Order: sequence, then structure tokens, then C-alpha cells
Amino acid sequence: QAHAPNKRCYASFLSFSLSTAVMAATSALMKLDLCAFSGYKIYPGHGKRYARVDGKVFNFLNQKSEHSFLMRRNPRKICWTVLYRRKHKKGTHEEVVKKRTKRTQKFQRAIQGASLESIMAKRNQKPEVRKAQREQLIRQAKEKNKAAQQKKAATKPAQAARSQASKKSQKVVKSAAPRVGGKR
Repeated sequence: QAHAPNKRCYASFLSFSLSTAVMAATSALMKLDLCAFSGYKIYPGHGKRYARVDGKVFNFLNQKSEHSFLMRRNPRKICWTVLYRRKHKKGTHEEVVKKRTKRTQKFQRAIQGASLESIMAKRNQKPEVRKAQREQLIRQAKEKNKAAQQKKAATKPAQAARSQASKKSQKVVKSAAPRVGGKR
């Protein structure tokens, strides 16, 4: 024996599905405006339209928002408007989860005059090797300085003899007595 559906239940289901379909169709057909001051939706048959002298048209949900607009109130400073709520982050449920802060990552870059490979090679060297290299470089620099000083010392006596000869050849001229007093 096959199960026959209850006629009453089927009729109520049909009426329910029809009513939801009609509501969906009417909501698709309805033109919802937004209030120029408060930002709330204005359903058909509600609200007021205001046309300014310059031809711009504003829609208002109620007298309260219309008068506030005409008094040039700032909707961002009035707590019941959508703009205020957006500005002050009211009613946003998505932001309940705490945002994770990004951790800064260390990043190695090459320095001018030294490539990244050479820097990494120096870092991975053993301290004893690095110390030996440093001492060798210091020793070479000291030797270079010593050689330069010896070269200077060798050329100095010849220069000293030339300078003394030039001093003797110059006449010593006595200059006039310095002037005393200010400008003339």
C-alpha cells in the first residue's frame, strides 16, 4: 500500500512556498532608497524627498534626519547615524578575532663593497682563523707605514739642506712699525 500525502499539509506547504516566492519577487522589484543623513534604508511609501535650488535631490527617512540635515549637522558626529557607527567601528562582528601582529623577520643583505657570500663565509669562519687573518693584516699595514716613514726620513735631510740654503739667500727686510688707531 502506497503512502498518500496529507492534502492539508501539502496545501499549507504550497501556500508557504508561494508566499516566499512572492516576497522574494516584490523585494527584487522594490526600490530601496538610502537616507541622505542617517544612511538607513527607506522603504516604499516612507520618507520624504527634498529638492534643493541647485537641482540636487535628497531622500530623508523621517523629519528628525531632514531637520538635522537642514541644520547642517555632521552625521559623523551624531551617534544614531550609519556614518557615525562606521567611523567608530560599532557593530562589526568580524573584528572579534584578535588580529595577529606580524613578526619582523631578519634578512641578510650584501653591504657595499662586500657580497653576501663573502659576509657569510667570514661569519662561518672559526674565531682562531679570523684572529690570525686580522693579525696578519695589521702586521702588513704596520710594515707598509714603517716603509713609508723610512722613505720620508731618507728624503728629509736633502730637503732640510735646500730649505736652509734658501733661508740664507733671502734678505731680512725690517718692516715699518705697525699702525695704531682705527680706520681713517
